[in-house]
Amino acid sequence: MTNTFTELTSIFVNLAWGPWLVILLVGSGVFFTIYSGFVPIKNFTRGFFLLRGGSNVGAGSISRYQALATSLSGTIGLGNIAGVALAIKLAGPGAIFWMWITAIVGMGTKFFTCSLSVMYREQNSKGEFLSGPMYVIKNAMPKQFLFLAYFFAFFGMIGALPALQSNQIVQIFREVLYPHSNFSSEFQFNLIAGLILATLAGFVILGGLKRIANFSAWLVPFMGGLYIFCALLAGFMHASMLDDVFSLILADAFSGKAVAGGSFMGVLIYGIQRGAYSNEAGIGTEAMIHGTAKTNNPIDQGMIAMLGPIFDTLIICTATAVIILLSGVWVDSNLIGVGLTAKAFEELLGPFGLWCVFICALSFGISTIFTYSYYGSACSRFIFGDKFQKTYLWILILCVVIFSVASLEATINIIDGSFAMMAIPTLISSIYLAPKIKAAYKKLYG
Repeated sequence: MTNTFTELTSIFVNLAWGPWLVILLVGSGVFFTIYSGFVPIKNFTRGFFLLRGGSNVGAGSISRYQALATSLSGTIGLGNIAGVALAIKLAGPGAIFWMWITAIVGMGTKFFTCSLSVMYREQNSKGEFLSGPMYVIKNAMPKQFLFLAYFFAFFGMIGALPALQSNQIVQIFREVLYPHSNFSSEFQFNLIAGLILATLAGFVILGGLKRIANFSAWLVPFMGGLYIFCALLAGFMHASMLDDVFSLILADAFSGKAVAGGSFMGVLIYGIQRGAYSNEAGIGTEAMIHGTAKTNNPIDQGMIAMLGPIFDTLIICTATAVIILLSGVWVDSNLIGVGLTAKAFEELLGPFGLWCVFICALSFGISTIFTYSYYGSACSRFIFGDKFQKTYLWILILCVVIFSVASLEATINIIDGSFAMMAIPTLISSIYLAPKIKAAYKKLYG
């Protein structure tokens, strides 16, 4: 029975993340980029200017910087450590090139989806700002499309559950600390680690969006800075090999002949899948955060939002890929996911590298749980109202413990598939309403 259920969930996730979604995500990104007149390419520096406070702010729940930091705390997660390792191991180094392409076109997608989220957000009786694709659909599209808002929110509640994060955090804890612990079994260790993680997560996420945003505002620069420092240090120590690494990525991107590549389409599809996981452009999650920013200008916040793929995919994911390829451990090692990345860092930097991955994986995973808790609770509030929101958060905290000790294949399949389902209403509404953003941009910047 269990095997049958796992097989069914595997079919679901494979269909959900099939070529049709690759075409939808990348095709939409290309459309948004061209339709906007290449705004993401020509104006990405304006996003940095706006982030520094280069224009007036307005009403909202959190600052523009906090909105970006919080969305990055969700996208700069274990996908940047474990996901990149999976891409290289299963599809070859060329998958990284297609992750880059996904990030570049994803900037256009984020510009439109997050601008719309600000443009059509709501404010409730408590003064809180409610935003995301469900409110865009509710407030801007014909009533016959309202079912798409509930479709998004339903799958958003599932997709936000912390299955991968809890499991991978405990895994890295176990690999680093368990051999030196006094616990009698891995299950006992996992349970204690899961309870500690759930306690920490509960303290932050029960405090609501502002506490999550305040925590993310300092955690994101710390974890990103430490990770980049370690990657740069390893790159500097092996600078003579960097040309070979980037040549391998580019060559394998179009040949699919690497150790694990198999075919060109396999490399392309898997690279785009991991890129979509990395920056979440078109999924709709980041729009729920950016829509709460203190701004009266949707276009400005959209320009800040489109910086996300630069940080999480073009910088962090590239750093992971370079370390793994420099180390060479991806060729013969049986390790996969976060374990492969940890081994690569240890190979190049010794124990310091292993501890760097341990600290960063812990930070990345925890920050993602915090941000996803907001996504899931926002979706639950849209469907069931304010009263259920707290209940959902307690369910999520309980899931942190459960996923720390459980076998996760079927659960992760359901959660991954749910993320794919969220892209459907997000991109339909964004394409439908794209003329609104184009007109607002033209009015503001000519």
